[in-house]
Amino acid sequence: MTAPLTPPPPPHQGSPHHDWQAPPADGATGPSLYEQDVPGMKTEVREAAVVTVAVALGGVLLGLLWWWLAPHVPLVGGIVDKKWVVYFKDTEGEQAIGVDGTFTLLAVAFGALSALGVFLVRRRGGVPLVVGLALGGLLGSLLAWRIGVWLGPTSNVIAHARAVGKGVTFSAPLKLNAKGALLAWSLAGLAVHLGLTAMFGPRDPEPYPGGHGAASVPSAGA
Repeated sequence: MTAPLTPPPPPHQGSPHHDWQAPPADGATGPSLYEQDVPGMKTEVREAAVVTVAVALGGVLLGLLWWWLAPHVPLVGGIVDKKWVVYFKDTEGEQAIGVDGTFTLLAVAFGALSALGVFLVRRRGGVPLVVGLALGGLLGSLLAWRIGVWLGPTSNVIAHARAVGKGVTFSAPLKLNAKGALLAWSLAGLAVHLGLTAMFGPRDPEPYPGGHGAASVPSAGA
C-alpha cells in the first residue's frame, strides 16, 4: 500500500513567500517596496535656501519687538573735575538683565514659530532643511540685535548726557550683554522641529508587510 500524496497548496494562498518576486533576469531594477517620492538633493538645497532667507527676515520683527519691550536702563550724567561722567541711576537695578532676558524669550518664541511653520510646509525634513532653519535663526538673531541697537538710544552717552543736562535721567543704549542669546532662536527651532518630526513626521514603511521575516525562495521539494 502506498501513502496518499499530499496535494499541493492552492494558488495565491497566503504564505510568507507569496509577496516575494524574483529579480528580473536581465539585471534591470524593478519596482521596489521602499520607493518613495523623495526630492533630489538640488531641490532640498533650494528649499533650505528659501527657508534660511524667510527665517532670517523674521529678525526684523524680533528687533522691533525687542526695542519696544526691553526695559530701559536709566543713566545720569554729571560733572566731576570739569569732566562729564555718566553712571547708573539705580546701581542695584536689574534692567540690564531684563534686556537680555527679553531678547532671549522673544528669540525662543520665534524659534518655535519658525520651526512650526517650516514643518507645516515641509513635513519630511532633511539635513539641508534643518541646516537652513538653524542658519536662518542665527542670521535673524544677528539682524534683530543690530536693528534694536540702531533704533535704541545713541551709544554716545556723554553727548546724550550733555544734551539732556546735568542730573537728568536718560536711557542707556540698547545693549545685548549675553551674546549666547543669539543662539536661542536656532536652538529652540531645532528642538521644536525635531519634536514635531518625531511625533507627526512620515514613517518609513515596514520592510515586509504583514510582519513576516525575511523572504526566501521556496525549495523545489517543498
